[in-house]
Amino acid sequence: MPPRTTTILRPLATLRGGLRGGLRCSGRTQVFSSSARVAAPPPPPTQLPPRRATQTQRDPYKAKNQNLLYYTLSLGIATLTLAYASVPLYRAICQRTGYGGIPITDQTRFTPEKLIPQTQAKRIRITFASSVSDVLEWKFTPQQREVRVLPGETALAFYTATNNSKDDIIGVATYSVSPGQVAPYFSKIQCFCFEEQKLNAGETVDMPVFFFIDPDFLEDPQMKGIDTVTLSYTFFKAKYDDNGNVRPLP
Repeated sequence: MPPRTTTILRPLATLRGGLRGGLRCSGRTQVFSSSARVAAPPPPPTQLPPRRATQTQRDPYKAKNQNLLYYTLSLGIATLTLAYASVPLYRAICQRTGYGGIPITDQTRFTPEKLIPQTQAKRIRITFASSVSDVLEWKFTPQQREVRVLPGETALAFYTATNNSKDDIIGVATYSVSPGQVAPYFSKIQCFCFEEQKLNAGETVDMPVFFFIDPDFLEDPQMKGIDTVTLSYTFFKAKYDDNGNVRPLP
């Protein structure tokens, strides 16, 4: 007997519901709804025109700008003044304290008790050196190679300078002492340093140096073992600046 075939009829509503509910494709269901709506973007914010600052609001900023300008100008003037005053100020400090290997030339320290030779001490050997800048056509040499002095004993030495050029030239000398730690005790009563020296063409002059070693040299533990001191001078060509001051040339 042939097998029985049963036909199952589905209601039309079920089919329509399947169409409305969705389509099955590759195991995934996509739903289509005719009732979905796309939300409209929000309106852009209203931009207000920029407000102009009133005169009252601008006044504090104007005052700050003026103060900043004054401070800047004051700083520039102070820097310029310091640049012109630094050389003589540094020179004065070194001459009073012996800083930087500069012998002391402060005559307030040349008291009578400082000028008593310490005969119980060993004599100190003082040597002399000299040099001139490349642009200065001078011959500058010490007349003696060395002297030996006691602490507290005055000594006189000489340098000789000759102008080998055909023009009158102004020169300025700087000086130093080595070892540098001896400088506070190397006192110069008279010298030609830091003063303008004008030599005519072909002229030769002798320049004296009058000095002594402070007796306190013997009391300083750092001076032990020092028995030789060198006094050095260097001459530079100089000229007058716009303010009438003598300035050394490199």
